Amino acid sequence: MDSLTSRMQAVQSPIIPVVGELIQNSPGTISLGQGVVSYNPPPEAIERLPQFLADSSNNLYKAVEGIPPLLAALAIKLQTFNGIGINQDNCIVVTAGSNMAFMNAILAITSPGDEIILNTPYYFNHEMAIAMAGCRAVLVATDTNYQLRPEAIAQAITAKTRAIVTISPNNPTGVIYTQAALQQVNQICGIHGIYHISDEAYEYFTYNGVKHISPGAFSGSRDYTISLYSLSKAYGFASWRIGYMVIPQHLFVAVKKIQDTILICPPVVSQYAALGALQAKPEYLQENVGALAQPAVGIAQVREIVIDALKPLEGLCSIAPANGAFYFFLKVYTQMDAFELVKRLIKEHQVAVIPGTTFGMKDGCYLRVAYGALQKDTAKKGIERLVQGLQRIVSNG
Repeated sequence: MDSLTSRMQAVQSPIIPVVGELIQNSPGTISLGQGVVSYNPPPEAIERLPQFLADSSNNLYKAVEGIPPLLAALAIKLQTFNGIGINQDNCIVVTAGSNMAFMNAILAITSPGDEIILNTPYYFNHEMAIAMAGCRAVLVATDTNYQLRPEAIAQAITAKTRAIVTISPNNPTGVIYTQAALQQVNQICGIHGIYHISDEAYEYFTYNGVKHISPGAFSGSRDYTISLYSLSKAYGFASWRIGYMVIPQHLFVAVKKIQDTILICPPVVSQYAALGALQAKPEYLQENVGALAQPAVGIAQVREIVIDALKPLEGLCSIAPANGAFYFFLKVYTQMDAFELVKRLIKEHQVAVIPGTTFGMKDGCYLRVAYGALQKDTAKKGIERLVQGLQRIVSNG
């Protein structure tokens, strides 16, 4: 079987387990790597579990697209927060996380050999999903502040293009795309008859008064806009695996075929918990995300600590302004390979970050710094280790 080959050989290996193994081999390492939050789901989520257990029919398969009470709750959330109304033109499909929603979308709209436009730096699981589907990721560079370049995106479209992907707030940069740029991309999709896949997993993580924009709310965009969401980040739901997608109605049959084959139905126990989470008190997000709180609390407060602690790196690397998610993306002024730098930071300075190469940034040395999982004290200590490590490693060549 040594000669056996498959399409998976063309797919990059996920970086998080690789870095995780390096961390395990270096006890005491502070991880600025994986994009998760430190807090737990709201109590309302856990309080829903007895209701799930009380009904023995919940041990059976449920609807492919999700249980009706959760779909109804999501429709209210989408209308009130995102400005997206659910009607005969579109529909919601609950998924096992938004990564699955992206895979559903790619399989539903493409045939092998088709092209999907990604803006670099991209989210690595998006690029991996495109490769798994036998399609090709066409990469378009963002500007020096990681903002979209709509003209360059338009020039990258070919007869094989099926979609343009945007992520805002962005992973890995933390940048929030402007409404004007998102509208331009959305209009380009409408003109060319292709889809706009909008990944909004970090929709609640916006700072400095910046508001989240959902392209699915743009006038006339419902026929070609696919919106992806997740409970993993804002509601501490990472392992519960609940996300959802808003799709044009004409894609519903295709997406149901895909989801029924891969999943049959989203885990029902997690759907009950999600229903409870959506009914959490407003204070839950205010205290944990802290985006609207004054003074800053929660992740917003950790963010301020990280910004202050990164200041000594001026001159050694550049850090683009980022008003969203819980990431900063560093361009390090060195010829060193990014993964080699990551390994040395873990081994010599007990701090872990993610190399930019996994996000498609192969020309230069880039690092993603994640701070969502950190408490205030740990954040300060972790960034101090990162700063000291970069100063010693890069300055000494």
